[in-house]
Amino acid sequence: MRSRLARATLCIAALAVAVCVGTAAAATFTPGSPGLGDPMFPNAGNGGYDVQSYNLTLDYTPSTNQLSGKSVITATATQALSSFDLDLRGFAISRLLVNGRAAAFTRDGGQELTVTPKSGLQSGTRFVVTIDYAGTPAVVTDPDESIEGWIPTEDGAFVVNEPQGSPAWYPCNDNPRDKATFDFAITVPDGLTALANGVLVSNASSAGKTTWVWKESDPMATYLATATLGRFDLTISKVGNIPSYVAVDPQLAKGQVLDKLPEAVQFYSSIYGPYPFNAVGAIVDSAKFVGYSLETQTKPNFPAVPDEATLVHELSHSWFGDSVTLTEWPDIWLHEGFATWSEWIWSEHEGNKTAAQRFKQLYDSHPASDTVFWGPAPARFTDPALLFNGTVYDRGGMTLEALREKIGDPTFFRLIRDWATQNRYGNVATQQFIALAERESGRDLTAFFDAWLFEDAKPTTW
Repeated sequence: MRSRLARATLCIAALAVAVCVGTAAAATFTPGSPGLGDPMFPNAGNGGYDVQSYNLTLDYTPSTNQLSGKSVITATATQALSSFDLDLRGFAISRLLVNGRAAAFTRDGGQELTVTPKSGLQSGTRFVVTIDYAGTPAVVTDPDESIEGWIPTEDGAFVVNEPQGSPAWYPCNDNPRDKATFDFAITVPDGLTALANGVLVSNASSAGKTTWVWKESDPMATYLATATLGRFDLTISKVGNIPSYVAVDPQLAKGQVLDKLPEAVQFYSSIYGPYPFNAVGAIVDSAKFVGYSLETQTKPNFPAVPDEATLVHELSHSWFGDSVTLTEWPDIWLHEGFATWSEWIWSEHEGNKTAAQRFKQLYDSHPASDTVFWGPAPARFTDPALLFNGTVYDRGGMTLEALREKIGDPTFFRLIRDWATQNRYGNVATQQFIALAERESGRDLTAFFDAWLFEDAKPTTW
């Protein structure tokens, strides 16, 4: 009896401990943050999880501008989650599941979609969110008055997202640091072509509609996704062993500039390292009213036939912007300064004006009194209205050319190649580039980078 009583006492004690432990564990479940605190867009993105993949099934009717979608998001909890947020603007949600079970959700009237699963998600747990939604996709106006998101055209939509347009057409964790793979199945009326990132898997027609299936198996930031659609002449070929997809609106004269695409990819591969993705191409639409081109991953979007400088600028973003991506938006000179210098080195490669001549022309033609050109410094602003300020392009490119002349070609070209290859598919910050430049050159470059990146005035000594 004593033995049975002791066992019973032990069992009761063990049960009490288990209940206490379980209660303590349950108490640790907390909501993921509704933003990631970026200095320019603090509410964009969400905390508490990391997305591995998006599977997007979209059906769009251009005549009514109606989009219905199903998004399947696979993610891993990075904390014990009682709830988590996604970014989504507008749309009616007809179903939301977490791990196959209906989950509660609320909206804030902006882009926060707060999801509360049936039970908490332990840290390290992989989970799947399924969302069915429908409605009119949004056109987002940025602080600098440019438009982005799902932009209707005469025959479809021009879909670009930098920096905050993605939630206008699919639910996501909209922050550049949370990269994921993407699968797309986009259904449109017969006669239209739907283009997305990565490799074309299939296109099949049924009941007056065609479904285009694309797969991007390399990591991609949410703002780099596209689903541009309309009437296009699609040319499928190869650049080396990489499939190439060049789509041009038939209203536009193709010209010869797009023939430069293979040569540009091969040239940049020779100086920056291997092309980082499984597909390449370009989307040229008739959408001049958009006013800018954008480096959507594997297929830059152009609202008109680009000139040669614009073409190579956007292609160079494959390395600097798409593969090597900023961690926070104020470091955008790491994208645009590198792409601007890439225009210059392409010109030099083609036997035209050299990068040094481009630098000298800009430096000499803008006196110190031209504060609009010289300020604010490329790495010294947090106003989202200045995200695409000219200094991140011109002074960004000039920073690289000045650095090239200071440390010499062998060190400089090794530096930018290492920057691209060592940070492949990663996220970076300005201080990391400075540290690598100092390590590879063996020099203290504090004064140099202060003059070019952090001081608003025209650099005079460096």
